[in-house]
Amino acid sequence: MRLALIGYGAIGQLIVARLNEENALDLLDGILVRSRPASDPGVPVWYDAEEMIAVEPDIVIEAAGHEALRAIGPAVVESGADLIVAAVGALADEDFAEELREAARDGARVIVPPGAVAGLDGLVAARTAGLERVTYSSYKPPHAWRGTRAEQTIDLDHAEDEVVFFTGSAREAALHYPQNANVGAAVSIAGLGLDETRVRLISSRKVDDPLGVIEAEGAFGHFRFECLARASPTNPKTSAITADSLLECARLGIGIPAFEA
Repeated sequence: MRLALIGYGAIGQLIVARLNEENALDLLDGILVRSRPASDPGVPVWYDAEEMIAVEPDIVIEAAGHEALRAIGPAVVESGADLIVAAVGALADEDFAEELREAARDGARVIVPPGAVAGLDGLVAARTAGLERVTYSSYKPPHAWRGTRAEQTIDLDHAEDEVVFFTGSAREAALHYPQNANVGAAVSIAGLGLDETRVRLISSRKVDDPLGVIEAEGAFGHFRFECLARASPTNPKTSAITADSLLECARLGIGIPAFEA
C-alpha cells in the first residue's frame, strides 16, 4: 500500500504524527501542499498535483478542505488511485459530485470515512431493513462556530446553555457550513441521502469538545449514537480522531462508498 496525503493542516499533521509514532512513515510517499510547511514533515512535499499523481499512489487521503477536493479530487480518481475524503460536504454540490463520479468510472473508489462518529455501518444496514428518519445533531462550544455563518445568525456570546441556529437538510448544512457539516454529510451518505437526512447545528455551553448525535428509526427499530470526540488541539472545528479515522480507513478499508456501484 502506497499512500499520499493532500493537506498538512491540523488533520494532516496528526496523520503524520501517528505514522511517526508507529515507525510507519515509510507508508507515506509524500504530501501535497499549497505552501511550504513551517516544519519538515519527514517525507517529500509536492506543490503540484501532477507530481503526486506521477508517483502512482494506491490511496490518496484528502485532508485539505472543500476547495482542494474540488480542484484535485477528479484528477486523483481518474489516475486510478482510491480517494478517501475528509471534506465530505463538498459532495453536496451536485455538479461536482457528478464530475467526481464520472472521473471514477474506471474503477477507482471515492470513500467516505466514519470520521468523528460511530454508527455508519448501522445506517447502511438499516437502509435495506427499513430506514425512515435520520437526524444528526452537532453540538460544539460557541468558540468553535466562530468564522462561520453562525456569527451572522446568532450571538455567540449567548447566555443560554444551548442555541439551535440551524435545522435543515444535510445538503443545506454542508453548503452553508462547509467547515462544520462534513460529518452530517457522511451520515447522510450512509443513510437516507443528503436531502432526506436532517441536520441540527447547536452552539452549546454544555460541551467543551464536539459532540455528535445520530438518531435513526424505521421498520428495523431505532438507535441513537452519541459521540464526544476531543477537538483537535490546533483547530476547534474538527475532532482529533478524524485523522485516525482517515488513516485506518486507508489501512483497513473501513468506510462507505461515496457513490452507489
